Amino acid sequence: MANIREIARLAGVSVSTVSRVLNNHPYVRSDKRDTVLKTMERLDYRPNINAVHLSRGRTNMIGVVLPTINHPYFSELLEGIAEEAMKHNIQLVLFQTGYHEEKEFEALQQLRGQLIDGVIFASRAMAFDSLLNYSDDGPIVLCEDSDQEEFPSISIKHVEAFNIGLDYLISKGHEKIGICLGRLEGTNSQKRKDAYENKMKSIQMKLRSEWIIGQCLMIQDGKQVIDQFMKMEEKPTAFIVGNDQVTAGMVTEAKNYGLDIPGDLALLSFDNHPISEILRITTIDIPTKHLGISAFKALLKRTEEKGYAQKFILPYKLIERDTV
Repeated sequence: MANIREIARLAGVSVSTVSRVLNNHPYVRSDKRDTVLKTMERLDYRPNINAVHLSRGRTNMIGVVLPTINHPYFSELLEGIAEEAMKHNIQLVLFQTGYHEEKEFEALQQLRGQLIDGVIFASRAMAFDSLLNYSDDGPIVLCEDSDQEEFPSISIKHVEAFNIGLDYLISKGHEKIGICLGRLEGTNSQKRKDAYENKMKSIQMKLRSEWIIGQCLMIQDGKQVIDQFMKMEEKPTAFIVGNDQVTAGMVTEAKNYGLDIPGDLALLSFDNHPISEILRITTIDIPTKHLGISAFKALLKRTEEKGYAQKFILPYKLIERDTV
């Protein structure tokens, strides 16, 4: 079996650098850290940290992988995880990734090295096949509307919820509908995009690529969507938007252009965070905090039962306000 000296030799770094990477020391250059992690993965290196440091074989720590904490959806989900973890005297190790795969692999390497007892993915960029390589290293839970059967997953029914939103817009007389999503390649976003395309085809509405807008996560992104909207030759009469932050940005920027919401442009959102109530945004409520609570409970169950892979479906509801 490989040891840290062999890893250091193949990675072209010192033994102390490998040790710092294993201990998640912050003062390691990112290129060296990435090289060491890739070398460990190639060698299938599994450091038995517990044999040295832990008498019970448990760290009482779990990793939470999320792209950012500076967003109400992820902070509320994290609140649910933390609230439940506190009841079990378990600490959280946060991996803020910015959707960089190497950061996600750091969490999985710590799971493999028994530095943490499990991992909850609030969202992910890595391919599912890569995730499968770590399925024997400890419990992993996914917060996504996933069709896989290998890991527990927690979500709402994104296709169903998106169709309800689209049907609501159509019932209000809208057929020229655009969408704003986060990462178009993400699991949940892909399901929403498919639902949108299928619905547009069912009402015989031509799909327009410029009406499908990705990389929408923050308020500033919503402002940029309205800037794009104003430049479109053929404009949609409504947008269905993946989260309230983006919708809030759209509402405020629309006012700067003198647009009437919903007269000139209707907006239907997701999440039902406080900003949607303040701005009277029509939205679909997602129980994000309960999603986090359920994710933690699923992780505990997976710890007790290795093959446990239940899919949890949480409720949602349409909140009618003033933007449609």
